[in-house]
Amino acid sequence: MAEFKALLAAKRRFIFPATIFFIAYYFALPILVGYAPEFMKTQVFGVVNLAYLFALSQFFMAWIIAALYVRAAGRFDGMIGTILAKLKRRR
Repeated sequence: MAEFKALLAAKRRFIFPATIFFIAYYFALPILVGYAPEFMKTQVFGVVNLAYLFALSQFFMAWIIAALYVRAAGRFDGMIGTILAKLKRRR
C-alpha cells in the first residue's frame, strides 16, 4: 500500500535526523570538555561556565525535540487515519 510506505518514509525522515542530531548534541559536551577544557571553563556569569550552560541546554534540547515529535506525530496520525479509512472502505 503506497500510503503506508509514505507513512513509514515520513517517520524515517523525522526520526533518523532527530536521533542523529540529539546523539551528536549529547556527546558534544563530553567531547568538548575533553578536547577543549579551557573553552568550556569560560565563565559566563558568576561561577557558571559554558560547560554548565551546555549541560543545561541538553534538557531544553530534549524538550524541543519532544515537542517537534508531538507535532510530527499529529501529521502521522492524519496519515494513519487516511490509511484506516481506505482499509475500512475495502471491507
